[in-house]
Amino acid sequence: MEIKQDFIIGKEASELIMDHLRNMSIHSPPESRHALNLDGLRQPDITFWGAWEDGELVGCGALKELDREQGEIKSMKTSADHLRKGISKKILHHIIEVARERGYLRLSLETGSMDAFLPARKLYESFGFTYCEPFGNYGEDPNSIFMNKEL
Repeated sequence: MEIKQDFIIGKEASELIMDHLRNMSIHSPPESRHALNLDGLRQPDITFWGAWEDGELVGCGALKELDREQGEIKSMKTSADHLRKGISKKILHHIIEVARERGYLRLSLETGSMDAFLPARKLYESFGFTYCEPFGNYGEDPNSIFMNKEL
């Protein structure tokens, strides 16, 4: 598997992100959806990567710079055809390494509190993320869980 930065967010990545947004609409009420759309992922403070295997996009992830010391994980998604193959682990490892290279002291994220998001929470826990209070522009929300990792 190769993880490559995607500067334009091509057709395959756009389809994966649209699937991610559709899943958010199933599990989260509108006021609790914090997933970025394609325009949001193209902002200068966002770095977006695609994970490719044999010419197929199998997953993606993004890193948003909140400030010089903190980044936020965004848009972690594995293709439905490639679940439970360790793709998200590899993408998350890549994002953590880039955050360290940038000199961030903390990496944070928001995810859903519903059962559908339990696999994601377990993944983040396995990488040493711990539960925390809302950060950045987030507020308290019963549908959101916040996590961070000191780097």
